Amino acid sequence: MLRRFILIIIAWLTLVSGCARLPDTGVTSLKPATLSELQGYLLSHKADLDQFRLRGPFAVDVREDYEIRVSTTELVNTDLFLSAHAEKAPLVIFLHGHDNSKEDHAYQALHVASWGMHGLALQLPNNGPWVNNGKTLAKLVHFIHRWPEIIGNRVDVNRIVLVGHSYGGAAAAIALAEGAPAAGGILLDPAAVGRDLPKFLGRVKSPVMLLGADGQVSSARNRDYFFRFIRSGIGEVSIKGATHEDAQYPSYFSLATEEMQVTFVSALTSAAFSLSSTGKFDYAWTSFGDVIQNGKFFNAKKK
Repeated sequence: MLRRFILIIIAWLTLVSGCARLPDTGVTSLKPATLSELQGYLLSHKADLDQFRLRGPFAVDVREDYEIRVSTTELVNTDLFLSAHAEKAPLVIFLHGHDNSKEDHAYQALHVASWGMHGLALQLPNNGPWVNNGKTLAKLVHFIHRWPEIIGNRVDVNRIVLVGHSYGGAAAAIALAEGAPAAGGILLDPAAVGRDLPKFLGRVKSPVMLLGADGQVSSARNRDYFFRFIRSGIGEVSIKGATHEDAQYPSYFSLATEEMQVTFVSALTSAAFSLSSTGKFDYAWTSFGDVIQNGKFFNAKKK
């Protein structure tokens, strides 16, 4: 159901039962008329991670509890965030982790939509089984790729990006291994689940970016599996001082901080823009250069 057309992005506060909060980051001064104009500008200037801390230049059309039927027995509940420009745009699909919900990624989905990419936050069984969730995600991507009108006539099905947090990151990787027609994936402090996960990871062929928390603060279960078993096309960084729950926004975990949550938002937005605009993570990796050098991002590696 269409709730509202957001003319000012901060009106999103209605999304999470009135309890959500918006980070005080401000809005970019860029005023492109089209997504192509924005892409052209960003790709022709120095890759800048800090610019993605700001909300983007586009308004966002929000549809809460938008249901997508992928089979006679599977109905996926989603929140849909459509970037309000006229061109076909990438679709960034978000999957929550264990015991979490689509609302935990509402701001992230809204934020990427403000930067010209549509966002889709999914609600799947939040206690798993996570291999099944990965297969359901793959089925959903196939469905959207074949019938994009279920989302709208402005979705570029050749530029779908999967984002998953914690066990949802494992599910996103499983979806890629199962052949989901996506450009690649962004794993937010992913956690390993299921004894067959290494086999799935070995079958991932699409580019992957792993944005991790600080393992000295909180460690995700066997996070090292992802870089170890994905054979190529993966980059990984850790964010100094970040907790596992900082990879969501909003997060009400006692140790999570707005600063770290916004850092995750900016990094995933840069990564999603990079992958959806160029098919690679090179732009994002370049945008991480200063924070890798000053130690805010560490253990940076890629293969």
